Amino acid sequence: MELSQYEINLDGFKIKASINGVKAKATKYTLTLPEFTKPTLALVDEIRNKLITEVNLSATEILDPKIVETLKVRFRKRAEEMLMEEVPSLETNTKKVLIVKLLHEMLGLGNIEFLLEDENLEEIVVNSAGEPVRVYHKKLGWLTTNVLVSDETQISNYADIIARRVGRQITTLDPLLDAHLVTGDRANAVLFPVSAKGNTITIRKFARDPWTVVDFINSKTCTPDIFALIWLAVQFEMNVLISGGTASGKTSMLNVCMPFIPPNHRVVSMEDTRELQLPRFLYWCPLTTRLPNPEGKGEVSMLDLLVNSLRMRPDRIILGEIRRQQEAEVLFEAMHTGHSVYATVHADSINETITRLVNPPISVPPNLLGAVNINIVMFRDRRLGIRRVSQIGEFVVSEEDRSSTVKPNILYRWKPTTDEIVPHNKSIRLFEELNRHTGMSQQDINKDLAEKKMILTWMVKQKYRQIDQVGLIVKEYYRDPESLLKIVKANKKLETPTEEDS
Repeated sequence: MELSQYEINLDGFKIKASINGVKAKATKYTLTLPEFTKPTLALVDEIRNKLITEVNLSATEILDPKIVETLKVRFRKRAEEMLMEEVPSLETNTKKVLIVKLLHEMLGLGNIEFLLEDENLEEIVVNSAGEPVRVYHKKLGWLTTNVLVSDETQISNYADIIARRVGRQITTLDPLLDAHLVTGDRANAVLFPVSAKGNTITIRKFARDPWTVVDFINSKTCTPDIFALIWLAVQFEMNVLISGGTASGKTSMLNVCMPFIPPNHRVVSMEDTRELQLPRFLYWCPLTTRLPNPEGKGEVSMLDLLVNSLRMRPDRIILGEIRRQQEAEVLFEAMHTGHSVYATVHADSINETITRLVNPPISVPPNLLGAVNINIVMFRDRRLGIRRVSQIGEFVVSEEDRSSTVKPNILYRWKPTTDEIVPHNKSIRLFEELNRHTGMSQQDINKDLAEKKMILTWMVKQKYRQIDQVGLIVKEYYRDPESLLKIVKANKKLETPTEEDS
């Protein structure tokens, strides 16, 4: 039974993807791949060999991912000429299919390229040549595809292509690879016999269209009231820590909150894998770590980036994830020296976040946790397939018997029975610190929160969900809040910005 069907357009060639299952439970993902006769495949092999011989590539071109599109143009043009020489009567559509096949085999990952182009997929896994490629669909979970890799050598070749693009090698002596594709997707490869079934490639897809605050409100992941509070905290340079389990949406929430940063502030982010996508209106410098080469040289660790970032005069520091003691120490030192810091950590509650931070391997002294102003906890319900903000709270540090203790104060919590995020406790620290740092009274704070909630609700009504649209609205708020609020109250649309405005 067919549950869904749509087209994937790649390099000017359209292909149909269909998802099948029984009683709304999807199990099979099928691409309508073109079939080729043996003579046609022989022709493709002959042209591929000629192209490799004729189109000279320098070492720089082979390794530079930015030149791939230029290479595609060169290969496409010459392949078209060769096909016309060999088979002058070839139909236009057939010629297009053959050229796309050549491009994918020479510069990409074969039929896997179509899976990479499908925006509905989050993960693509090649387990071995003996099994079909599997994918993780955003809504339907794991599915088996009809895409096959011919043999283990082909998987090894794909891993080698990925490695060369980032100037690395994957060999029997060094059988593990963690790298990025040209598209920004993260790829991990493990060679046989370390991977017992055969050579394995796992690709985590990079979001082309990132989640925004409007998406999170529409999906009930969070509420306008909570986002108004987070916006206020981010605006006035308070430190925010986002906790949660694996795949709970920590990085997505971090990405959703970052457009609230004022556009004239210098933002420096550090990640192992480029996942953050901020609006182009922000003054942003993204940094990524680098693994050592086969000789063990050239590594750039998260600690290296963090220490270096403090010399870049940042107003805001974003850390992908706190994992080790040295990183945490530098990060909390940055908080105490006046930098506004945003980071994620693996923990399922505010109490567990405190426990994880003050114990090995992170081991932050308890008294330093007072620098964190807000802790947001993300939760993923695997049975229902939903993500929610499960807790919003603060850390309360007190001195007892000459030692510091940290206790959680939960401001909001998620009620699973009604699927609502409800108030839990009154703030002990947050509004007091806002008053101290900004001079705003509680009445001023309440008015500001109401205005921000109004803007967020208006954005949802107007369907302003793209990252740059959200960024523009926040920029307009900081530039001229009165004018923006007039538009919001009249429920009008915001004019599209010109290049000069942006």
